[in-house]
Amino acid sequence: MRYAAGENTPGDERLRELEPTEVHASLRWLSAANPAVFGADQHRFRLNPPLPEEEVSSFERKHRVRLPADYRDFVAAVGNGGAGPYYGVFPLGKMDGASGQLESWQEDNGFIGTLSEPFPLRESWNDLTGMPSEELGHDNEQEYWNRLEGFEKKYWASSRMNGAIPICHEGCALRVWLVVSGSEAGRLWHDGRADYTGLRPVLLKNGTPATFASWYREWLYAALDYVSASSSSAQ
Repeated sequence: MRYAAGENTPGDERLRELEPTEVHASLRWLSAANPAVFGADQHRFRLNPPLPEEEVSSFERKHRVRLPADYRDFVAAVGNGGAGPYYGVFPLGKMDGASGQLESWQEDNGFIGTLSEPFPLRESWNDLTGMPSEELGHDNEQEYWNRLEGFEKKYWASSRMNGAIPICHEGCALRVWLVVSGSEAGRLWHDGRADYTGLRPVLLKNGTPATFASWYREWLYAALDYVSASSSSAQ
């Protein structure tokens, strides 16, 4: 369905609870409009089919967690990944792999932590203690690489991401994680360790901490508004 300039778009109702019918209608409209939204060339505004309730429950039993309600409802009633911010939302239990394709992840695999353990952070973190200097690399290359290996083992420790699951790839190995255990449960965290900027809470445009639903809504509204503004300016 296409919408003329000035006509109400699906996002005008503001999708308060990510109601499946409204989300799907909005994504169909965006798919038809094909706006130049970052990452959309990968997901093309298409969602995967929802995950059966039994599979969602099986995931929770296996990892001894209860998924945040807004994310759980999305996976089970709206879509198990696909269209979303950046390059889209990962299907439950999957993430970007070394080959560039989605791969299943395992708990305590050196990257994912223990989901039932509480997420350890409350505020932004970026401890670069022990990171070797570039000068050392010039003076003693072998020692530089030895120290870097030790630093990165600590910096990338899987226990640092206890109680969280990866849900989105921003590009360049930067990711968004959803906290599922501990006092931060239900909130999103940005993982910038690939460029040594550490971990920090994802914030909405108004400065408040993002939940899955608020983060997804903000992206969807921005895409809808972008198309509406482009249509108006073209007339």
